[in-house]
Amino acid sequence: MTLKRETAIQVAEVLSQGLPYIQRFTGKTVVIKYGGNAMENEDLKSSFARDVVLMKLVGINPIVVHGGGPQIGELLERLQIQSRFVDGMRVTDAATMDVVEMVLGGQVNKQIVSLINRHGGMAVGLTGKDANLIRARKLQVSSPAAAVQPTEIVDIGHVGEVASVNVEAIDMLTRSNVIPVIAPIGVGANGESYNINADLVAGKVAEAVQAEKLILLTNVSGLKSKAGEVLTGLTARQVNELIDDGTIHGGMLPKIHCALSAVEEGVRTAHIIDGRVAHACLLEIFTDEGVGTLISRN
Repeated sequence: MTLKRETAIQVAEVLSQGLPYIQRFTGKTVVIKYGGNAMENEDLKSSFARDVVLMKLVGINPIVVHGGGPQIGELLERLQIQSRFVDGMRVTDAATMDVVEMVLGGQVNKQIVSLINRHGGMAVGLTGKDANLIRARKLQVSSPAAAVQPTEIVDIGHVGEVASVNVEAIDMLTRSNVIPVIAPIGVGANGESYNINADLVAGKVAEAVQAEKLILLTNVSGLKSKAGEVLTGLTARQVNELIDDGTIHGGMLPKIHCALSAVEEGVRTAHIIDGRVAHACLLEIFTDEGVGTLISRN
């Protein structure tokens, strides 16, 4: 089929616009947190996989860290295991942890790997337990108690935070032309499993490998001003000011803190982008306009 002249010109313009970015980012590492709508819609799943494969083909080293909260919740419901949340985190007892490992390390991880490979990539699925990739420790959550009492520590079970990342294992994979796909399950000092927030894992992996970019796919168009306009380029200082004046609040705060930590620890830029847009990753990396909010240290 022959492209119409107008369409061919548009395609050529897009490729031409992307060339400087391809040249700039060849050999660099990009860590992508994959979740939300982008992981549930079939067309978006396909466009994401193609984006990742194209990145690898032009010399970028993508590392994918994925979530899977809805899928975990669905299986827990089918198994009649009740879910409870504290500060937005799922309380994870032993039975729930078994389900988390089954869904994240098995079902979801293998689906993403298969999809990337079907589009011509060479992806390998891992959990943080493989090669001690994500060393973890138990997450301590505090809850305000009565005014006359000290803060109460709440036990939310097998929920962890990242203690360290095995960079050597990741480097070995990326040097072998492999795309790592990481499920956010960490391993403790005694071999115990921990359920870790995928945004936090992506951020800590990006910090450990000194990534060029950390990309967090979300279900919103980016950070917005109080007037509702998407803020496309911000420094860490400006983001902190937006937190202080209440512009950034609620459910977006954990993602923002993750992004801020990454750029403060050496990641060049963090991006909060709209995963509901087809080819969102390519649009953010290879076009002037992008599809979300870019955060840099300075």
